[in-house]
Amino acid sequence: MTTRLRTPRALPAVGAILLVCAGCTHVPGVPSASADVARPDKQLDFHVLYKQNCSGCHGDNGRGGAAIPLNNPAYLAIAGGDNLRTVTAKGMRSTMMPAFAASSGGMLTEQQVDAVVQGILREWSRPSDFSHVALPPYSDPTPGNPTNGQIAYSTACARCHGTDGIGVHSSAGNAPPPQDSTPNSIVDTSYLALVNDQSLRSLVVAGHPDANAPDWRSYISGRALTSQEITDIVAWLAQHRAQQSISIPPENPSSVAAPSIRPRRTDDQRQ
Repeated sequence: MTTRLRTPRALPAVGAILLVCAGCTHVPGVPSASADVARPDKQLDFHVLYKQNCSGCHGDNGRGGAAIPLNNPAYLAIAGGDNLRTVTAKGMRSTMMPAFAASSGGMLTEQQVDAVVQGILREWSRPSDFSHVALPPYSDPTPGNPTNGQIAYSTACARCHGTDGIGVHSSAGNAPPPQDSTPNSIVDTSYLALVNDQSLRSLVVAGHPDANAPDWRSYISGRALTSQEITDIVAWLAQHRAQQSISIPPENPSSVAAPSIRPRRTDDQRQ
């Protein structure tokens, strides 16, 4: 007696699928055998690293972001490579600038931090423009004088930002402010809470190209701001920063009194 094998109806379809897959040269999501897939920590291309780590805050081309423009030759001339690298690697306290170096809790190797810093300088700095310019120091550890800072501010900054720093507004009803004025407040407590004194100094010195704000050389007709005037202006701006009291919990959690909780009565206790 001969047993006749019955062929499942799905077998031809399965065979066709296998033939199609056998002819595939690339499966989506799976790199080919010849693909050169580099480890993330081996990526040293500046444009790739900048886009992945910096563009979200500083803008796609170093401009137009919420943070200080990096595509600003005046800022790069003042900061220099060493300060730029320190800020990139270690971040900046009391600001939204995080640390990017793995040694400081970030995700970039030292070589990648170098690639980012050197790329910024290579793409956007113009050292020849400042070769014969007396640059004010990037930072000043000495405290400024807010009283003198208000006087310097009135001379150098009030024309655009108003005598009290809240901005220049048109007094003609609801008419918009003049095009050459800056209606945004620079003493707003929310803004000052997001920047530290060094951030303020960098903006006073280097200006803000996105807002058509000039650098330290153009605030006063005929001369540049001195380093002391810059330091004093920063001190005047900083004194508008709100001093928030923060309640710090005790170090020993056991010292906190536990809430009084009445034990649940058992059936025996109810009787």
